[in-house]
Amino acid sequence: MQNDILLRTLAGENTERPPVWLMRQAGRILPEYRAIRASLSGFKELVSTPDLAAEVTVQPVDALEVDAAIVFSDILVIPEAMGLDYELIEKVGPRFPRVIERKADIEQLEYGQVAAERLDYVYQALEKTQERLAGRVPLIGFAGAPWTLLCYMIEGQGSKTFAKARRLLHAEPEMAEMLMDKLTDTIISYLKLKVKHGAQVLQVFDSWSGVLSRPLYAKYGIKYLQRIAEAIDEVPLILFSKGAWFSLTDLAQIEGVALGLDWQTDPLLARDVCGADRILQGNLDPTILYANEEDIAAKTHKMISAFGGHHIVNLGHGVYPDTPLTGVRAFIQAVKTFNY
Repeated sequence: MQNDILLRTLAGENTERPPVWLMRQAGRILPEYRAIRASLSGFKELVSTPDLAAEVTVQPVDALEVDAAIVFSDILVIPEAMGLDYELIEKVGPRFPRVIERKADIEQLEYGQVAAERLDYVYQALEKTQERLAGRVPLIGFAGAPWTLLCYMIEGQGSKTFAKARRLLHAEPEMAEMLMDKLTDTIISYLKLKVKHGAQVLQVFDSWSGVLSRPLYAKYGIKYLQRIAEAIDEVPLILFSKGAWFSLTDLAQIEGVALGLDWQTDPLLARDVCGADRILQGNLDPTILYANEEDIAAKTHKMISAFGGHHIVNLGHGVYPDTPLTGVRAFIQAVKTFNY
């Protein structure tokens, strides 16, 4: 591995500087990506075409010189592999023509290894990406967390509150647990197959953890993240629970994983809660990248100093599509010029 700073950081080593990559780095911030998207019918065509997915995965490594690639895919491929198709409508978001409404709907879902093996195009994309990377940087694979995927499978689309999904936890807890169990088994099989086909780091995104209370997230979020963490021992695992600042103490009890933080979590507080040796990832506010280059550099250096080592630099959420490329480059350069 020519650039192994991410792997060394995840192994707990003291590094010369922190590694840096961005969630959604393969995307519309890059003109190369926009050119490919313009030639296709839609996002799902790009996700399901291994050669193109590999190409856009490597683009930010070439254009931005980040310290890792993250395979281009979508968290909703898992519900689709389980039997619940979805559409991705431009400027609207995901839509599920059919949702989970009753126990029988859950019983009909495929799950575990059987469902995970249907996602061969993802594994091909990983292999083709590794060929293109040729050992330059590590390759990250990812999946959505059980709770986040349940939200879409119940709601059928994005939501500010995911009230239908939350209602299920109170009205039909046995149904909720049945679905969470099947999702967890599928995610574990999926992640293990990603490792088999080239992923050297894994990240699980719990994008909608912030809509739950601490007790509910303990029961329907952390419980299942713990199962995933215990099952994945082949490569380092990062858990990113967006909006779950209220459960940071609980998340810190999951051993052997790095924790991603959103921009609403104070680095000093996170370090105090999680301990000096826990690997933490994040958590610059994505809107800071709209500032001038001097401010971006100053705020990035301040954040890095606050974490005090054992830190992977990232944003507190995915980079926004209209973020100026100059701001992204200033952020990355600020990290690369920082010395512990």
